[in-house]
Amino acid sequence: MISEIPEEYLFDLESEQRVLSSMLHSEDACIEAYNILIASDFYSPRNAIIFELSCSLFLREVRPTLVEVLKEGHNLGLFNNPRDVEELKYITEHFIDDENIKYWIGKVKDKSRLRKFVDFLKASHEVLIEQQGADVEQILMSAEEKLTNLTALEIDDRVDGPADMANLGYDEVERRFLRYKNINEVNKGLIPLDGLSTGFDNLNHITLGYKPGDLIILGAQTGHGKTAFALHTSKAIAVDSKKNVLYLNTEMSREQIALRWGSILSGIEHERIRAGSINETELSIILNAYSRLRDSGFYSYPCPNLTPEKTISIARKFKAQKNIELMIIDYVGRMDKFDPRIPEWQMLEQIVKTQKMLAQNLKIAVMCLVQLNADGTMQGARRMKNECDLMLKLTPIPREDFELSEEIKKYLNPNYYLIIEKNRDGRSGVSIPIVFDLQKQTMKDAERISQ
Repeated sequence: MISEIPEEYLFDLESEQRVLSSMLHSEDACIEAYNILIASDFYSPRNAIIFELSCSLFLREVRPTLVEVLKEGHNLGLFNNPRDVEELKYITEHFIDDENIKYWIGKVKDKSRLRKFVDFLKASHEVLIEQQGADVEQILMSAEEKLTNLTALEIDDRVDGPADMANLGYDEVERRFLRYKNINEVNKGLIPLDGLSTGFDNLNHITLGYKPGDLIILGAQTGHGKTAFALHTSKAIAVDSKKNVLYLNTEMSREQIALRWGSILSGIEHERIRAGSINETELSIILNAYSRLRDSGFYSYPCPNLTPEKTISIARKFKAQKNIELMIIDYVGRMDKFDPRIPEWQMLEQIVKTQKMLAQNLKIAVMCLVQLNADGTMQGARRMKNECDLMLKLTPIPREDFELSEEIKKYLNPNYYLIIEKNRDGRSGVSIPIVFDLQKQTMKDAERISQ
């Protein structure tokens, strides 16, 4: 009988305490627990309260230590009983290594699902007693639906029926029709974006911006503008549009990134800023330029030992705390391998798959910078191309194009192509002429020469 199931089989207080203990010691544990568990997953009401307090502090960027949780609980009138305080101190002492946190979270989640299953069995038993003589098929179908919801993976999966798809199609077509109609009337010919600005008008026109869930890959050879492109994108989104961007930097120091911003925002040559070879007027211009960065949504995270798993943890944290809309990885070639024995192309494939799933789950855009080979090819390109939504290449315009291409002669001083290798939602195979000022670390669309 259902009533004969031992109650202790349905909960694991030790696992609950270990999860809470780890959260009180480790930010990584907070990130994992916050993204997987909810308060009702805890059997103990006291443990559920501690979990909610810890998550509340974490979201406010306050580290949920024993002292902070006690203060929060006291302010809310939750820890008035000395026994509650002693219980929290006891839990704090059961610290576990961060690497075990997923195991203990899994045990807490499994017990929670078991309790829900028992509730399902009890409810089904009551239905059988109360609805004797009812339609058996209807009872079984109702039970099947509830059981399916219980056993399904806890992901925001959705199956669209015919009516759903028809309604969605109608809404999308109508929205795009009205947007196009308003382009000339309201926006003076400028197409509004569906996502974040790319920083280039021509690229915006083709892609309609970087959208939530997009994986963008940008390839360039060493010294040919990968970081400049990343910071140009960051300027367009974080500085100009005041939206939050997370920049994961694997190779440059904090000082190097800060100095590059000085050049990008002031228009003064990077080498002169690095050397300090500037006059007082230029110094004032640069210092004033940094006020734009101070008011922006740019977050830089230096991480020379970055791994694919670590990107997930970092992204979750900044999505929860800062509501980032774009994460840039500069660059994937310096990320540590899952397994040092696997070949380079396979590692790149695993990395981009991880980032695509991350983009979809967090509903953010993710940009990965990769290095091109000397011949302009991209290692593992075919596999990365399969995963990404937008694949771009940044490459100098060949000398022969200046001599032979009539199209390139229509632009004023272009020196680089921004090539669209793949565009899931629009045209590809397009080469956009741009001007890359290496000294000032700035990029812009090349201007057409008026006829």
